Amino acid sequence: MPGVTFHRRPRLLPNRTWSEVRRITAILRKETIGGALLLAAALVALVWANSPWAQLYFDLRAIRIGPAALHLDLDLATWAADGLLAIFFFVAGLELKREFVAGDLRDVRQAAVPVAAAFGGVVVPALLYLAIASGSGAASGWAIPTATDIAFALAVLAVIGRFLPTALRTFLLTLAVVDDLIAIVIIAVFYTAQLSVLPLLGALVPLVVFAALVRRRVRSWWLLLPLAFVTWALVHASGVHATVAGVALALTVPVPRSEQAGGPEAGPGLAEHFEHRFRPLSAGVAVPVFAFFAAGVGLGGFGGLATALTDPAAVGIVFGLLAGKPIGILAATWLVARFTRADLDEGLAWIDMVGLAILAGIGFTVSLLIGELAFGAGSALDTHVKVAVLVGSLASALVATVILRLRARVYRRIHESETADLDRDGVPDSYQTPDR
Repeated sequence: MPGVTFHRRPRLLPNRTWSEVRRITAILRKETIGGALLLAAALVALVWANSPWAQLYFDLRAIRIGPAALHLDLDLATWAADGLLAIFFFVAGLELKREFVAGDLRDVRQAAVPVAAAFGGVVVPALLYLAIASGSGAASGWAIPTATDIAFALAVLAVIGRFLPTALRTFLLTLAVVDDLIAIVIIAVFYTAQLSVLPLLGALVPLVVFAALVRRRVRSWWLLLPLAFVTWALVHASGVHATVAGVALALTVPVPRSEQAGGPEAGPGLAEHFEHRFRPLSAGVAVPVFAFFAAGVGLGGFGGLATALTDPAAVGIVFGLLAGKPIGILAATWLVARFTRADLDEGLAWIDMVGLAILAGIGFTVSLLIGELAFGAGSALDTHVKVAVLVGSLASALVATVILRLRARVYRRIHESETADLDRDGVPDSYQTPDR
């Protein structure tokens, strides 16, 4: 336009600072980093809560902030569980939709085995928990050992699984994504104490506007974030756990069917864009902060630890995670492979599945959340739940690590045998590979 000069908006941060920000976010997208931050935050909380300065930790958790007029005068622990975890579930919802629309879950036959494994890994731990703990009046915690922590499990697999088949990670990812979907439904249906219909209906308005904008591929944060916050606040006010809002928002984001097939006409989809942007925030802030506020429990020395672990609810959780999860996953996998046309990936052996099924017993993040919803944060049962979740998840991680490390050595020998070139002619020699 003649006579008009457009000025480029100045950068708020210098190039060097932006470069550092991009480098940090790239690091946070790595599964090993997210799992390490999660574990570190939990350890800091556990040590602090059992130190001479424990009261400072519990006072920090109890600090209340937020507008009381909007029913958002919440303590920091609640903000972490209801607010920050909504980001985690938003990212999980994006991953879930991408898998159903453009990923492995799109093919029913290919998805049948891990989907069935996920359901088996929910039903059996719940039944085992009820068999152990229902007589103690703690039946409401049946869902605690049913969850698999995606970040923690994939981080462990990434550390130990350099030579393991890629199909193992794909199976675990699919299982964990479906497991998250089941956990979301369980939280919404079974852990909603009181339902206020008007706020829930009101949440549909900003949700529909958000959906309309993302359908038009709008990425402007100043439009989308306020709508997302209003949706979250209204869902929170309705009595439904606010993390469900994160999933609902994610499921409105469109996913091109060609996104993961590399379709050049579509380019990166909006779901992929949002997942790329929010994953560092989820892995680097939301989940570690929640773990910090949720995992801190005063053990009271070895006597207190022994008391916690003899509680029927705690015993049910530990056995549910360490035994119920792998039994359910393996049984469902075998039944589907035995009685349908679906089968394990040809690159996997059943002993690999044993290690993976035990690894799925890491139920850290969502298990702690369901424990708080079932028994109330700060109660005696909640304390025992946290101890049991920590023990069960750690035991599952250690046992799975031993099995999968042994399997990784086998696959490493196979790899070295197949790629050996003793005559240095640039062509791998032919060797008979070791038995798997």
